[in-house]
Amino acid sequence: MRKVKRIAVFTSGGDAPGMNAAIRSVVRTALYHDLHVYGIIGGYDGMIKGNIKRLEVGDVANIIQRGGTVLKTARSKDFMTYEGRKAAYENLMANDIDGCVAIGGNGTYTGAMVFGKEFNFPMVGLPGTIDNDIYGTDYTIGFDTAINTAIEAVDKIRDTADSHNRLFFVEVMGRHSGFIALHTGIGSGAGGIFIPETNTSIEDLIEDLRKATRRQKLFNLIIVAEGNQNGDATTIAQKVKESNPDYDVRVTIIGHLQRGGSPTAMDRVLASRMGHSSVLSLLRGEHGIALGVINDKITVTPFEDAVKKTKHLNKELVKMAEVLAM
Repeated sequence: MRKVKRIAVFTSGGDAPGMNAAIRSVVRTALYHDLHVYGIIGGYDGMIKGNIKRLEVGDVANIIQRGGTVLKTARSKDFMTYEGRKAAYENLMANDIDGCVAIGGNGTYTGAMVFGKEFNFPMVGLPGTIDNDIYGTDYTIGFDTAINTAIEAVDKIRDTADSHNRLFFVEVMGRHSGFIALHTGIGSGAGGIFIPETNTSIEDLIEDLRKATRRQKLFNLIIVAEGNQNGDATTIAQKVKESNPDYDVRVTIIGHLQRGGSPTAMDRVLASRMGHSSVLSLLRGEHGIALGVINDKITVTPFEDAVKKTKHLNKELVKMAEVLAM
């Protein structure tokens, strides 16, 4: 494998606050080490189409505070085919690129793993997703911003819930994991949390609400993860309303609001650390890996583990959430 002289960085899949901080860190670290650095516009789709441009220090000025990604992002069906990946490889070779930093989630990692093996091409992954569901890191880039955005929204909903004695069901994102819902529920003082990882039943919730009513607790907030097994927030709210028509029930779906906005300080620092380390990894000849932070230290996980292994919720947090919701 030849010595790394030119690297590229791209973002793929869903956008996440902090991606720009990671891009900035990759570019500036690469330039510090006298590397040429390129940005691939539009993720794997841009790689296939050859949308690749040289980046200099000025190209990443004044972006650390911006949400989204200046390199744009997309999901590419063509990259799932060998022909698409071959076209992408040829474009990288045409620009004499020696390695790539891929910023994204599980799908991004899967693509990087397959591509790296097929063409013996150095790929390093950074976990850019608000869902926090990537194995091999305590936190993903964008997660902290997403839960702060969700909690801010729930705090505003609480004001009107309190004013009208209403029962609000608030749906948050997270795909098939409950990290956002759990942290939002704890941070907002919710009265219940529905997440995919637990078997909380609607019947249990109804009983808890009856107990709250007997204690003259006249309003409540229930956080619902979009991927939980009981259905979405609207479905759960309807079933609760059917059990007690006297409840004044409302549903709010926060949606993509959680993916936008200026990243928090934590996400900016996390992304900067990972971006810096990704360039050093390529310089050391390390590839086929995903970087993460565990116990505040940069860690390395093979793509195969990052893709196939499941990241579990902290059981102590789950239990604590149940206790504090009483």
